[in-house]
Amino acid sequence: MTATRKIQKEKLNNELIPSHRDLAPDFKEKYFKQVLDHFNYNSLGNGTYDQRYLITDQYWKKGSGPIFFYTGNEGDIWEFARNSGFITELAAVQGALVIFAEHRYYGKSLPFGKDSFNIPEVGLLTVEQALADYAVMITELKEELGAQKCPVIVFGGRWGLRDIWEFARNSGFITELAAVQGALVIFAEHRYYGKSLPFGKDSFNIPEVGLLTVEQALADYAVMITELKEELGAQKCPVIVFGGSYGGMLSVYMRIRYPNVVTGALAASAPILSTAGLGDSRQFFRDVTSDFEKFNPACRDAVQGAFQKLNTLAQQKDYRRIQSAFSLCKTPSTPKDIHQLNGLLRNAFTMMAMLDYPYSTHFMGSMPAFPVKVACETMLNGTDLMSALRDTVGIVYNSTGQLTCYDLYSLYVECADPTGCGLGFDSYAWDYQACTEIEMCYESNNVTDMFPPMTFTEQQREQYCLKRWGVMPRPGWLKTQFWGDDLSTASNIIFSNGDLDPWANGGIRKSLSPSLIAISIPEGAHHLDLRESNPADPESVIVARKKESEIIAQWVNAAMKESS
Repeated sequence: MTATRKIQKEKLNNELIPSHRDLAPDFKEKYFKQVLDHFNYNSLGNGTYDQRYLITDQYWKKGSGPIFFYTGNEGDIWEFARNSGFITELAAVQGALVIFAEHRYYGKSLPFGKDSFNIPEVGLLTVEQALADYAVMITELKEELGAQKCPVIVFGGRWGLRDIWEFARNSGFITELAAVQGALVIFAEHRYYGKSLPFGKDSFNIPEVGLLTVEQALADYAVMITELKEELGAQKCPVIVFGGSYGGMLSVYMRIRYPNVVTGALAASAPILSTAGLGDSRQFFRDVTSDFEKFNPACRDAVQGAFQKLNTLAQQKDYRRIQSAFSLCKTPSTPKDIHQLNGLLRNAFTMMAMLDYPYSTHFMGSMPAFPVKVACETMLNGTDLMSALRDTVGIVYNSTGQLTCYDLYSLYVECADPTGCGLGFDSYAWDYQACTEIEMCYESNNVTDMFPPMTFTEQQREQYCLKRWGVMPRPGWLKTQFWGDDLSTASNIIFSNGDLDPWANGGIRKSLSPSLIAISIPEGAHHLDLRESNPADPESVIVARKKESEIIAQWVNAAMKESS
C-alpha cells in the first residue's frame, strides 16, 4: 500500500496515512427509518421516511474505534463521500467506523417522495429537523452496532447539490483517516436531498416540504447515530462528525445540540456567522473578486470592463450584439433577461473561486486545476472583452465544449441564495432552506467587487419567498437557535477555512478556546482539507490535516478513557 501523507496518531508515531485512492473504502448504501417530524407529535404521529446513509467498517476497530459521522448537506450523499477523502484517511489512522448521512429533502432522502417540495410538505425542511435526524441516527446506530461507548466525531460538507454519494466521493480525507484510526465511516444523506425524500416525488409540495428544516435534519442524524451504534454493537464508540460549508454548519450544530451523541466536530468552510445574519452583505462577492485580483489585478479590471461593456449595450438595447457576443440561444429582449445573464455570469466566477483546487475535479461539475488562473489567462488573452468573458464562464458551463449556445434560463436559476442554488430537485430544497432559516442576503455593487450592482435585501427575500413557497423568512433565527457568534461554552470543534474560499470570512477565523480551534489554510479553497490526499496538495493543507488528525485522536482517546 502506497503511503502519501505523514500524519501522527497522538504524536502519531510517524505513521503514514494511505492515499484515498489506495484505500478505496467499500461504502455500503443503506436506509434508515427516520421520524418525519421530530417536534410535532400531532402532525404526522410516528410516521417515518427512508433516510439514506453510506457506511464502511473497513478500518474500524470494532467496539473501541471511534465513529466518524458526516452530516450530509444539500445534495446527494455519494458526491460528498467521494470528495471527502481526508475522513477515510483519518479513519485508517484511528481505526474508525465511517458513516455519511444524507440530509432530509436531498438526494434520495425525500420525506414525501416527488411531493416533498409541495406546500405544506416542504415545511419539514429545517436545520432543526436535519440536526435531529443526525442525532437520532447516531444514537440508534451506536446502539445497533454495539458502539455505545465509542466517541463520535462529526464532519460535514457544503451544499453540493448532489446526493450523498457525491459528498462521499469528494471527502477522501475522512476515509483516509478512518484507515489509520480504525474507524467506521458513515455518510448520511440530508432529508429532502438525493434519494432521502420523505414524501417521494411529493416531497416539495406544500405542506410536505415543511419538514425540511435544520432542526429536523439534526434530529435525523442523532436518531440514526444512536440506532446504528446499537445495531453495530458500537455503544461505547465515540462519534466524530465531519462537514464542510452547510454540512460544516450542521457539524457545529450537532456538537452544540447533541453533545451526548457526538464527541467532536470538524467543521470545514462553515459560514456559521454570515448565514445567521451576522456578516457583511458585501463580503462574499468582495472575496470572490479578491481571488482573481490576487492572481493578477489586471484580471479584475478585465472582468469589470467586460460587465460594463455588456451593460452599456443593454442600456442601448443592442440585444442582438449581446446575443452574438455571448453565444446565447435566444436574443435577450428585456431588463429581466439582462439581469438573468448577469446572474449566470457572476455565478460562474463564484464557482471557480470556491473550487480553486490545485488539480482537476469533478465535484459540482468538471473543473480544471487552478480554475482562477485558467479564467484570468482566458480573460487577459482574449481579443474582445465580452467574448473573453463568454469563454471564461465556459470553463464552468461548457467544460466539454459540446454546447453550441447558452440557454440563459436552463443553465442558471435565480433563487433565494445569490451564490446559486444549482439545478434539479436538490435546488428546490436549498431554495426552500434559504427562504426559511438560512440567511444569504449577499450583494454585488461594482465598487468593492468586479460584478454589476445586484442587490438581494431582506425585503426582496421576503417577497420572493412568499411568492415561491408561501413562507416568510425568520431573520436571526439561526443566531438565536445555535448561539450566533458566542460559542464560548461549546467544546471540541475544529473550524478550518481556506484563504482562497469566499465563504471563509463568514465563519470562525480565530480560536475561541483551547477546544474551539480555528485552522487557516493559506492556499486552500472550499473545504480542501476534506478532500483526499493528492500529490498537488499545498503544504498548508498537509499541515492542516496533520493538526486535525492529532486533535481528533486526542478527543477519541479522552472519550474512550471516560467510557472505560
